[in-house]
Amino acid sequence: MSTSPDVDFLKEPFVNEQNFQTDHYINRELSWLEFNARVLEEAQDPDTPLLERVKFLSIFSSNLDEFFMVRVAGLREQAFASEAPQDYNPDGLKAISQLRKIASRTKALVNDQYKCWSNSVLPALTAEGIRILPFTEVTDTTDLDRFFEETVFPIITPMAIDPSHPRPRYHNRSLYIGVNLRRRTGIGPKRLFAVVQIPQVLPRLVRVKPGELSFVCLEDLVTNRLPELFGGHEILTSAPFRITRDSDLDLIEQESDDMLRLIEERLKERRRADVVRLEIASEADMDLVEIIEYQEELRSSQEGDSDLYDEVYRIPGPLDLTGLGSLYDLPDCEHLRDIPFSPRVSTGLRRHGEDIFAAIARRDILLHHPFDDFSPVVDFIVKAAQDPNVLAIKQTLYRTSGDSPIVQALMDAAEAGKQVTALIELQARFDEEANVGWARKLEQCGVHVVYGFLDMKTHCKVSLVVRREGELVKRYVHLGTGNYNPSTAKLYTDIGLFSSDEDLGADVSALFNLLTGYSQGYQWQKLVVAPTDLHRRTIELINEQTDLAVAGKPSNIFAKLNSLVDHRVIDALYRASQAGVQVQLVVRGICCLRPGIKGVSENIQVTSIVDRFLEHSRIFVFGPEDSAKVFLSSADWMPRNFYRRVEVMFPVESPPLKRQILNQIVPVYLSDNVRARQLQSNGSYKSVKPRKGETRVRSQTELLSSEALLLPRPMTVKDSNNKSKGKTRSKSRKKTRAK
Repeated sequence: MSTSPDVDFLKEPFVNEQNFQTDHYINRELSWLEFNARVLEEAQDPDTPLLERVKFLSIFSSNLDEFFMVRVAGLREQAFASEAPQDYNPDGLKAISQLRKIASRTKALVNDQYKCWSNSVLPALTAEGIRILPFTEVTDTTDLDRFFEETVFPIITPMAIDPSHPRPRYHNRSLYIGVNLRRRTGIGPKRLFAVVQIPQVLPRLVRVKPGELSFVCLEDLVTNRLPELFGGHEILTSAPFRITRDSDLDLIEQESDDMLRLIEERLKERRRADVVRLEIASEADMDLVEIIEYQEELRSSQEGDSDLYDEVYRIPGPLDLTGLGSLYDLPDCEHLRDIPFSPRVSTGLRRHGEDIFAAIARRDILLHHPFDDFSPVVDFIVKAAQDPNVLAIKQTLYRTSGDSPIVQALMDAAEAGKQVTALIELQARFDEEANVGWARKLEQCGVHVVYGFLDMKTHCKVSLVVRREGELVKRYVHLGTGNYNPSTAKLYTDIGLFSSDEDLGADVSALFNLLTGYSQGYQWQKLVVAPTDLHRRTIELINEQTDLAVAGKPSNIFAKLNSLVDHRVIDALYRASQAGVQVQLVVRGICCLRPGIKGVSENIQVTSIVDRFLEHSRIFVFGPEDSAKVFLSSADWMPRNFYRRVEVMFPVESPPLKRQILNQIVPVYLSDNVRARQLQSNGSYKSVKPRKGETRVRSQTELLSSEALLLPRPMTVKDSNNKSKGKTRSKSRKKTRAK
């Protein structure tokens, strides 16, 4: 499939730049950096279990990698290659100004990260008997020497760089050691620059002795053996370094008869993409830094050119703290991690021995992960593959686990003769290669595989099972806010809906017809679909509440989502606030809306919750409780979700399920005064603290306990500041129990 239909609704409406007051909007990229700062705060918090702090340090680094590979890379193209921005930027910052501000803020955050590591986390690990040692502090190197000689030495390759030895193409996010050499004896130039790649196939942290919890970094071990690797040379200076490359795949203007082959070709091109960042040890010699800068054509503010900014980051500690992730799984360290839990079985699935299709036929079922078990979602597809009455299965797959039981069930179903269709999104960022592999395996088993559209990602999370029941054919659907990935379902908060509603079933069938056959013209009955209707309907729902407020009637807007960027939605929320609508937003990541502007957004409250689980669910409530319209969605309020992705927003209509969301889920998030941060009008975030006499409430801990089911009605903005129920943070940790 080479492109999507060339129709007007795929084009974002024209933007008149003169209509925008730039100080009403927060810059998207700077807002994202503040989100990553909140991730870092979790590592800095001494009350967070120690290995969880290590995990958050690792996540902080991983987040930054992706930010540079995609967002910074795009800004560089705008600034230096005259590329047009993908979305209009209402805050008015030019690309080069954004790059300078990003570099400044990133360097400050990285400095804070390494202060946290060196001054707090590392000493705490040492106190627990987990030691990360410099090689020079190891008294007995016998086992390390053996490991180097038997395992490391056969793998690594010292690479001198001169006219007869061209420099290697540094791999994205790989560690290298740069070395300046002076020849003492033998052949070769008198002075030489060389590199050694640190093998990614080996553990980053090497045990000093088997069975002990003392480690050295692999690059430190290799550095201390450089004289052997470069015999006949004097090691003048050396330093580890790491580069980050532009890794965004842009397929919009590509032409191809085979999207699978096109993706594979673009994945190869990633390895040759421009460098967007150099990380190098802070103690690195300036000559060594300048050699790498020159090789990769990096920009440096030290050159005095006002059009440049600094792409070199000096790191005061081990490079790439994502390598610390292996510490998290150390055995016998349960006391240093969050208390484990067993997800509960949804009340709609508790009838002993009841078939899952019978349960769904009886009533709609809501699953709130990871608090509710994800296994029913897997069972839904596995049982469908095994059930002789099932005629067809249709499934979207954006990201899934490496050993996905859902993919295996689809293959089993196809081999059993069922009609199986899988839409594999080949452009799921950084999962492209895995999805190419799944696509080939599914095709080999007889699954009808389609890849969506080149200029739009298929991001909706939808499953359809068609089943014969007597003389009838019945449709069962699952719609979700998160991916069909059993692994991340334990780490992300998401909500899924099972239903046998006839209108939903018809809508989902029509959605798959659009995805597989370009079928258009269908009138959606309950689904709201992007790119055709989602943006329009979202603003329409906001405007309905604005009209109610103008008429003096009760009104309310609640939205929980990952990112809020779209300026038209923001403007609609500003109008709602000016009309008197109380707007409560829980935005985990980017938020370009600026709350608290006098006369503009005084009735808007924005909080962000960063905690044990990644807040990923999208929940939208329009209207007061007795008349509220409740929706769930795969989409955030961003231009890409509205115009460049196939997304779905779906209603929750069952009264018990609406009550569950309105009375049990929403109030918990609004009551959080432990892990919530409130967005200020200047773009900074302030931790929400309990007032005198208030009980401390940590929303995710409450949702892990049955007490969360007893919380009262949804709260208004004022209520959420004055009322809350729950336990203190320390007590709630101790009392969280497996369900």
